Amino acid sequence: MIHQNGVRASIIEEGLRDAGYSDVTVVAETRGLVRRIQELAPDVVVIDLENPDREALEHMFEVTRAVRRPIAMFVDRSDAAMIEAAIEAGVSAYVVDGLRKERVRPILEMAVSRFAAFDRLRDELERTRQALGERRTIERAKGILMKRRGMSEEEAYTMLRQSAMNQGRRIGEVASSILVAAELLGEEPV
Repeated sequence: MIHQNGVRASIIEEGLRDAGYSDVTVVAETRGLVRRIQELAPDVVVIDLENPDREALEHMFEVTRAVRRPIAMFVDRSDAAMIEAAIEAGVSAYVVDGLRKERVRPILEMAVSRFAAFDRLRDELERTRQALGERRTIERAKGILMKRRGMSEEEAYTMLRQSAMNQGRRIGEVASSILVAAELLGEEPV
C-alpha cells in the first residue's frame, strides 16, 4: 500500500487485514517506488492519495503503467480528467471519498476482477495482432512464391504448409524465412 497520510493508511491497512490480507506492506516513500513494488511483487497495489494534485497523480500513474498488477486508488477529491487519466493508466478501482475499512474488501475484489478481465482482453488483443502480422507475412511469402515460381495462390499456400509440416515449424515461421531469403537476394517482397 502506498500512502500520503498515516491515519488513512491505518484505516486501509486494518480493512486489508480484516479482509484476510495478512501480508500488508505500507510504503510511504515514493522515491524508487516502481523498483520497490517490483521487489515486493504484491498481488494488489493500493494507493491512497488524500488530496491529490496533478503532479502526485501523474507520478502514481507512472507507477500504474509500469506495474502489471490490480491497482485500487483511494482519493478524497477528483474530477473527470483525473478519473480518465486513472483509467488510461490502468487503475482498476478509483474510489473517490469512500475510505472506510469495511469497503476495502469489496473494492479490492472488484479491482482484482476488473484487472483480470482487462488482462484477458489485453492478451487476446496481442494474440490477434500477432495472428494478423503472421497472416500478412504468409500473404507476402505466397506472393514471392507465386511470382518466382509461377504458382497459383493455392499452390503457394500448399507449398508453405507442406514445408512447415516437413520442418516441424509454424507456417508463419516458414513464410518469414522466405521473406528474409528474398530480402538477402535483393528481391522485392510483395
